[in-house]
Order: sequence, then structure tokens, then C-alpha cells
Amino acid sequence: MLTEILIFLLTTILGYFLYVYKKIHRKYDESGVKYLPGLPFFGNTIRSTFLWSHIIDDIETVYKAFPKERYVGYMELTSPYILIRDPELIKQITVKDFDHFTNHKEFFSEEVEPLFGGSLLMMKGDRWRDMRTTLSPAFTGSKMRLMMPFMVEISKNIVEDLKDHLDEDIDVNDLMYRYTTDVIASAAFGLQVNSVKERDNQFFKMGRSLFTFTHTQRAYFFFCLMFPKLAKMLKLQLFPEGTTRFFKDIVTTTMEQREKNNIVRPDMIQLLMEAVKGTLSANSTEKEKEVGFATVQEEIKQNAVTREWSQNELVGQVFLFFIAGFETSSSTLTLLLHELAINPAIQEKLYQEIKDFEETRGNLTYENIGEMKYLDCVVNETLRKWAAAIIMDREVTKPYELPPPHEGGKPYKLKPGDIVYNVVNSIHRDPQYYPEPEAFDPERFSEENKHNIKPFTFMPFGMGPRACIGSRFAILELKVLVYSIVLNYKILKCKKTLDPIKLKALDFNLMALGGTWVKLEARK
Repeated sequence: MLTEILIFLLTTILGYFLYVYKKIHRKYDESGVKYLPGLPFFGNTIRSTFLWSHIIDDIETVYKAFPKERYVGYMELTSPYILIRDPELIKQITVKDFDHFTNHKEFFSEEVEPLFGGSLLMMKGDRWRDMRTTLSPAFTGSKMRLMMPFMVEISKNIVEDLKDHLDEDIDVNDLMYRYTTDVIASAAFGLQVNSVKERDNQFFKMGRSLFTFTHTQRAYFFFCLMFPKLAKMLKLQLFPEGTTRFFKDIVTTTMEQREKNNIVRPDMIQLLMEAVKGTLSANSTEKEKEVGFATVQEEIKQNAVTREWSQNELVGQVFLFFIAGFETSSSTLTLLLHELAINPAIQEKLYQEIKDFEETRGNLTYENIGEMKYLDCVVNETLRKWAAAIIMDREVTKPYELPPPHEGGKPYKLKPGDIVYNVVNSIHRDPQYYPEPEAFDPERFSEENKHNIKPFTFMPFGMGPRACIGSRFAILELKVLVYSIVLNYKILKCKKTLDPIKLKALDFNLMALGGTWVKLEARK
């Protein structure tokens, strides 16, 4: 009897997924949208689901299959999405018609993940607008100027520690995690941490636990994607409760101590406290200093937000700042150093610029860091080739009609709740926009060449009002450490250095297959 029930249930489940699979195909066919059939249940993502390849490869396969289409169908497990391929259409969605696409897709609800779900990334509608307006003054150049000394000091710790490891193969992934941990600990949480000396400090371990998914966490992740309502009912948490509690306790305790003892420190917690009180000045009369070509220009609104924010909401913003700064910055830095190791001519040109700068300008400051144009080219080319963004997802909030996907086609009608994926990496690697896209060529972003970059084909921090609020911070964090390392050390290949770089099959993070390993040689 039990066997018959199990067979019936299994047959019913398989039948349901086959029905969904056919229904998605029928919808695309009726609308004249091209697609790759994929497989029942897995759609176009079977390879990345089982970690046979990176999710970027699954998206790229669909992107390349229909080079003349403005958009195509894309199936993520059992969910049908529209994959936007055309830069002009991406501009329409992310900027011109933004009021139809104001929200991100909900990965985890606030009920399931209170801190992540209640962060700026996951907030929707007016609540998101109010939080963005509240936080924007905290990310202006004048505020980043106050945080840059933290980065400089921590980069000196890294350079000093490396002196004792010149005869070793350096695990760059691990080193960059330690750098970004210390930067975020200082700039966001007001903590003095030295992760290269205190290798097992609690802050570093908690950060790593957020991005080292167990098999159970991966199962939870896919379950939440497949059955979001059921996941909400069951209150399944992706991040370990002890980890989120750790960050929550740090933020709340720090805020309470500063209020009680009238302590002021130029970090993210302080800026958040001031923003909530309405005392954070945007310094709108000050001309923003350019720190990099990729910087997203933030629109600062002077109207004060009257909404009161809960403690969980405030903690959620610092938690998001940690997640973004810890993982994406470390992976970008790692791949940048990897590229310098396997492209010695580029590294030497960068060194000459940095050396000349150091001899003529002396100390590295917020005011002069943008003067190193080739350093900016190297950072931009890394962000092009290895963009952590992957896609800009948008949830439809008002009915919208996409133009025909191709000449002679018919418009596609989107309804509220539909999801579009504006591709980033695939456009960054499209030869029609970047010839020889697999080559690491910083000259694409030189003063002579960057005007050739077509609008909305370089989007490492996203585009429009939903673009990354912390782009200026991220660029500074990258440049400060690259400057310090290249000035002091020559980055060399070792036996473990992968050339060319191939990505390890991960869900979203970017990491070279086998990791990034180099040797260092002290500069004379």
C-alpha cells in the first residue's frame, strides 16, 4: 500500500513538472519568443544546478543561441523569465521606464531572512525609495573620503604580512577575503580587526560562514526558489541563525554605546545613525571627486524621510553592506591580481604608473587616487571581464509591453509579478561590443578609447535607480590595495596559477578553478 502511494505521489509530481514545462513552452511559442527547450524541472539551468558549470555559462548559452533577438525566453528551474539582450531595451527597463520595474525579484522574504530580506536590496516600492533616500548621503565622496584612511591602513597590514611569505605560493582568495573582512569591519562596524595576524578571529569566521554553503543550505536555497510561499510558512532560514545574531548584536550594541557615551566615528554605523536622525548632510554643493569610470552617480534628494526605521531594518542595511563588500570585492580583487600575474606586460605598465605617482604625489588620498588613469583602466577591464553582477533582475510592477523581439515579430506583454533578467556578463563578453572579449585589455578604457564603449554595455554596478549604492566605496577598496601590492611586489605565476582563467562551478560567486595562486617578489 505504501509503495503504491509513493508511486502515485511521484507520478503526480513528475506530471505536474512536465505540465509546467509544456505550459512555459506554449507561452513562449504563442508570443513568438525564441528559447532553448531545456529540461523538465531544471529548465535551462541543469548544469549550474548540479555545479557542472557556473550559472554564467547557462545564461551565456541562451544568450548566444539567438544573436539577432532583442530578448529571449529563459527558464530557471520551473520559472519562466525574459532574458533582455539589447542594450537599448535595458536602458528602457532600468532607467526610462523604471516605474514599471521598481523591484528586485524576491529571493528570500523578510519572514524567512529578516536581515537580508529587510535590506535595501530586497525592499520594494515606497519603502525602498525611502531607504535609498535615507542612505544616499552616506555614500557621497565626502563620506568616502573619511573611510579611505581605514583602507590605506589595512592595505599596509597586508603588505607588511606578505614580507614573511615571499618564498611561498600565496592563496590570493584567502588573502583578499582577509583584506575585505578588515575593511568592512572597520568602515562599517567600527571594529579594529587584523585578519592576517589573527587568522581565526570571529568576524572573519562569521563572514566565511555566510558564503560557504553546505548541501543543506543549497537544498534550502532551491526549495525557496521553487516554493517561496511554502518556505515562508516553514520559516526556513538560509543563513545560520548564530551568524545573523552575531552581526545584529554588534550593530545594536555599538549603536547603544555610541548613543550613551556620545562616541562619534566616521564609519557606516555612524552615518546610518545620523541618516535616521535626519542630521546627515549630503554636502550637495561640493563637487564630487571622480574616483573611477565605473562609479555610479548617486542622486541625492534633500527632502528628509519621515519614516521611522526599526532596529532590524537598520541592522539589515549594515548586514547587506557586509555581504556586498566581503564577497564581491574580494572576488574582483582576486581575479584582478590573477590577471596581472598572467599578463606581466600589463602589470609592468601599471607598476610604472604607480611608481611615478608615488614619487611625485607621495601619500595616496581620496583627492589624488583618480589621477592614476591606467589603474582605473585595469580595474574597469576586470569589472568588464569578471562582473560580479551577472544579471540585473527586475520584477514587473505595472503592465508593460516590450517591443517585438525581432523584425516582424509581435510585442510581448508583461504583467505584474513577471521577471526580466537584464544580462550583464554576456554583454560584457559580446564581441560586437568588445572585440576579443576573452583578452584582458585595459586599453579598452583608456582616454582615447572609452568613448567607443556603447552606452549600457558596461554595467558592473548595475544601471538606473536600482544600481549599487556602494560603487564608489568598492572602487576605492579595490584601488587602494592594488596600489599597495603592485608598488611593493611583483606578482608572478607559480605552478598552481591557472592560465587562462576558467571559473569554478559555483552558484553566483566568481572564483578561478582551483583558486588563484601566485608568488610574490619584492620590488627593488
